Amino acid sequence: MADRGEVLLAFDYGTRRIGVAVGQTTTGTASPAGVIGAGAGPDWTALERCVQEWSPARLLVGLPYNMDGSETVLTGACRAFAGQLTRRFGLPVEFVDERLTSVTAQADLREVRRSGARARRVTREDIDANAARLILETWLRAHAT
Repeated sequence: MADRGEVLLAFDYGTRRIGVAVGQTTTGTASPAGVIGAGAGPDWTALERCVQEWSPARLLVGLPYNMDGSETVLTGACRAFAGQLTRRFGLPVEFVDERLTSVTAQADLREVRRSGARARRVTREDIDANAARLILETWLRAHAT
């Protein structure tokens, strides 16, 4: 259970990019915070800067599953990433089922653009950061008091 007033960081892990979102339990809100490169592995320097900037109480990692509940090719890599986060930062790390977050994030962003509220095209980076936001919002809904 979350304490009131916790800052949270959520990650949408990918082999090329890691979407990042920040949120808090006081307001129950989450916002995309950008992406971090993951070419030859996570950019740990950028991740450390992110953790230092936001000083989160806990970290959330999206855990991908197929629609039938079976693991995807990335599920093990996400677990390994979470283990590295725990060892490097000493913060609690929790998993959040992230089925369809990228698809939902892409659809949401395209709808915002169609409405005219967004002028530029939707990039993969936008999708990844917003998928992390959806992961965080899922956790907040599950832990609402």
